[in-house]
Amino acid sequence: MEATQQLVKWTIDPMHSEVLFKVKHLVISTVTGSFKSFTGSATFEEGSLEGADISFSMDVNSIDTNQAQRDAHLKSADFFDAENYPSIDFQSISFVKKDDENYTLLGNLTMKGVTKQVEVNAEYGGTEKDGYGNQKIGFEITGTINRKEFGLTYNALTETGGLAIAENIKLIANIQLVKEA
Repeated sequence: MEATQQLVKWTIDPMHSEVLFKVKHLVISTVTGSFKSFTGSATFEEGSLEGADISFSMDVNSIDTNQAQRDAHLKSADFFDAENYPSIDFQSISFVKKDDENYTLLGNLTMKGVTKQVEVNAEYGGTEKDGYGNQKIGFEITGTINRKEFGLTYNALTETGGLAIAENIKLIANIQLVKEA
């Protein structure tokens, strides 16, 4: 009889995680923002991260670019339309090992009512027990998405006719997960 592997669920530790985005402004500088409220989990077989089932959700109203007026504009219908679409959600399709530290994470990202497949890199940071005996695992997720593909099409033109806000958004998430008991 073949032994079956036990599935283990891990949940995001929000105190030791962050979700950031970067976008070029006027093509000359970068604006960095974050989402302060998010939840997520990963379920995989004990001893193997490959094939993990990963889900993640961010609260659009928690967006923070260190500028209240810009944050209010980002929450408006011009951008995220937080009133009608209060969350940005991700559900994995596959999680494939590339080498000892890197995985390819493919999944469906839903933003402003539009769902598209996205692929990002997940760099495995390691596994460790914290001072309370909780098993932790860490990843840095990086990738780029085109905001226009998700209906975030607002833009203004510069004096020279260029776009004020770039279409490509860099994503960086430093995620620490804790093993459920």
